[in-house]
Order: sequence, then C-alpha cells, then structure tokens
Amino acid sequence: MEPVVSIIDWGVFLTFFIIFVFLGFYGARWRRGDLSQLHEWALAGRRLGTFLAWFLVGADLYTAYTFIAVPSGVFATGALYFFAVPYVSATFAVAAVTMPVLWRWSRQRGYVTAADFVQDRFNSKLLAAFVAITGIIAEFPYIALQIIGLQAVLTIMLLGIVKSIKLVSDLALTIAFIVLAAFTYTSGLRGATLTAVLKDAIIFFSIIAILIAAPMVIPGAFAAAFKEASLVASGGGDPPPLVSGVYFLKTPFIAAYTTLWVGSALALYLYPHAVNGALSAESDKKLAISTALLPIYGIGLALLAMYGILVYGDAAAMKILSLFPVSARGSLAIPTLAVTVLPPGLAGLALLGIFIGGLVPAAIMAMSQANLLVRNIIKPLYPRITPQGETRAAKWASVIFKFLALGFVFIVPATYAIWLQLLGGIIITQTLPSVFLGLLTNKLDKYSLMVGWATGLSLGIYLFIAAHESPPLYPLLGHPVYIAL
Repeated sequence: MEPVVSIIDWGVFLTFFIIFVFLGFYGARWRRGDLSQLHEWALAGRRLGTFLAWFLVGADLYTAYTFIAVPSGVFATGALYFFAVPYVSATFAVAAVTMPVLWRWSRQRGYVTAADFVQDRFNSKLLAAFVAITGIIAEFPYIALQIIGLQAVLTIMLLGIVKSIKLVSDLALTIAFIVLAAFTYTSGLRGATLTAVLKDAIIFFSIIAILIAAPMVIPGAFAAAFKEASLVASGGGDPPPLVSGVYFLKTPFIAAYTTLWVGSALALYLYPHAVNGALSAESDKKLAISTALLPIYGIGLALLAMYGILVYGDAAAMKILSLFPVSARGSLAIPTLAVTVLPPGLAGLALLGIFIGGLVPAAIMAMSQANLLVRNIIKPLYPRITPQGETRAAKWASVIFKFLALGFVFIVPATYAIWLQLLGGIIITQTLPSVFLGLLTNKLDKYSLMVGWATGLSLGIYLFIAAHESPPLYPLLGHPVYIAL
C-alpha cells in the first residue's frame, strides 16, 4: 500500500525532533546551577515560576494516557472512558489542597521525595522505604504506557514504507531512548522543562487544528461519527460492539464510572512524577496558581476523548485502522485521525507532539524513580554517601529505569502493559494514608500505616487478578467498582 505519511510530514517531524533534542541538552546551560546537587538536577533548583511549573506539570501529567489510552478507551468502549474528564477536574482540587503544603515542608526540610516527608513525619525509615518501593513499581507500567504511545506513532509513520514495522519501530524507539537518557543525565529537570514547553505548545496547536479541520474533511463531523459509532454499539459494525454504549452509560457501569474518576483523582498526585513536578516550583503561591491553571489542560483532554468517537466518522481513518487487529486499533486512533484530517506538514507536527508527549513524561518518571531509590533506599543503607554521590547514583538509576521499561514493552504485549498501568493506580493509592493524611496529622501510628499498606496492596493485587477480563474493576453488590477506591 501507499505510505500514509508524506515526505513533508517526515521533514517536519524530524526538524522539530532535532529542536526537541537541542532543547533537552541546552537545559544544562539554562539557569545554571550546581548539577552535582540532587535538588538542582532533579528539581531544577526549585526555581520554576508559575508558567514554567504549569508547562512542566502539564507535560508531566498529560502523557500517552491522554493522547493514546483515553481516546483508545472511548473508541473501543464508549462512554465509560469519559470518566477521565471529571477525574482531571477533581484531581487538581486534591493537588490544590495537598501540594502547596508538601512544598512548604520540602523547602523547610530539604525533601526531594514524598517518602522523605513520610520518613521525617513518622520517624520511620522502613515506612519511607515501603512508600519509595511502591512509587518505583507503580511508575514502571506508566512509563511503559508512554512507550506504547510512541509505538503507535511510529506504526502509522512507517505504514507502507517498510515491511517489518515492528523491527524498525523498536530500533527507532531504542535510539530515541538513548537520546532521552543522554540529555536527562546531562540536564536533569531543566532539560525536561524546556522540552515540556515545546511539547505542550505543539499538542495544543494540534488539538485545535483537528477541531478546525475535522468538519472540513469529515462530512457531518461529530454527528456522523456518533451515528456510525451507535451502529457499532448495536452490533451493526466492526470492531465488536461497544460494551458501555456511546451516548449514555448503561446502569451497571455508573458505579464503575464514578469510582474510576474518584479513585484516579486521589491517585494521580501520589505518583512520584507528579510530586517531583510540584516540588520544582519557586514558591507555594506560584505552585498554587499553576495548579489552578491546570484545568485548561482538561479542555484538551475532553476534546481528545471525543476524538476517539470522531474517528468513526472518518472513512479514510477507519480504512487504515481496518488493516490492524481489532485489539490494536484503539491505540492508533489519534495518530490515524491526525494523518487523515490534517494537511501535510501539520500532520507531521501533530505526530511529533504525540511522540514527544510520551518522551518528556518518561524522562520525569524515571528521574522520580531514581530520586526514591537514592534518597529512601540507598541513603538509609549507606548514610555516608555524599551529595555528589547521591546525584551520580540518581543519574545512572534514571538511565537504567528507562531501559528496563523499554525492555518490558518489547517483551509484554501492549494490552497487558495498559492493564498493568491500571494496576499501578491501585498500587500507588495504598500510599495515600502515609502521604496525604500525614500532611494533616502526625497522630497516625507508623506500624498501623505499614499494616494498612501491606493489607491494601495484597488485597488490591488479589482483586486485580481475580477480576480476570475486567481489571481494574471488581464486582461489588452486583456493580463493578474501581479496585483502588
């Protein structure tokens, strides 16, 4: 078949990717600081103003989950996955209450991670280590999800150009991760911040461009898309019927919808990468303002979720998607829509936005894992480690974590990687009592917190396995509910 991505798109993609790489390495020279100190390398010296913190946290939280997983879920499942819209609205209320308080503690005491706070608050290195290990494990499938988003972009770009798409895609991913690891090692969070600005600008531009272009290219646009999707939901189309309906949630899924957005809202700012972004702000007031501005990203998320339905109205996109197995079509929906709706050049820019929309968060996630490993596991075991030794260990750990996640995706099918990302939400929520409740009171008993953590973690994993075909939901009184909640 003919390539679906033009030479112009390739040229735009590669040109802006070079700019992305330049910004990543230039970060080491931007707002110079002593990068041998962990807070300078991992938190950009805690000097990010309102808008830089907004861009960074936005890039940190609006990941391949936003560009790939949510539209994929809406495309394949229907209304249930629209839970992401109220979820992002609620999670910033959680952040507004918790993150400025954690920031003040961190600035006063020199904390780099949430586990640092837990260790000091409850005078327990063991509890802090449990929180750290939980965070490290929960991040792996989240990084894996970013890589699945990168694979989706490369699959569409290579379609009709090479026969062995997977081989070439894996090679391109490996090269991209080598570059990512190199500039993260060199520039730390400064490089991630500069690339986040580029990534967010491209993503917002692409979302608006698709919104403008879709009615010009797709007859009937959203009206036609919903009509076609309703045929699929009733069993009159391909892929198989949508399990929760297109227009309205079926009654059994109302509990699932509600618990998914509530549980996800509680979980997001427990993830180490979210904490890492928040602690990089210059002041608690600037952090509060940047957090108050983050719902702007929620508008983009709502549109992207709707684009998961819009694909049904795009005959050209559906023709391309029909070349792939049903299970793979959802993750390819947004890259395919970008190619079929946008003119040459703009399509390449949109594909790059999705691509670096996975790379930037992957960098920050690996850095946050490294911080936890060094500060809350290695340092208690080797208390004589120097500040410079901490930073060197964190730099190399971030490189290792990136490639462990990359190897995980090469080995594990994409479906299971997404399931494990949902398991990550269940896992990280078990740190809520130690972190969020710890911000409110120091009256909690550290041993009770450890028992609660172990019980919640064990039960959560057991229910996830027991759910079989519908993780992360488990039936409770006849209604599926989100296990994390």
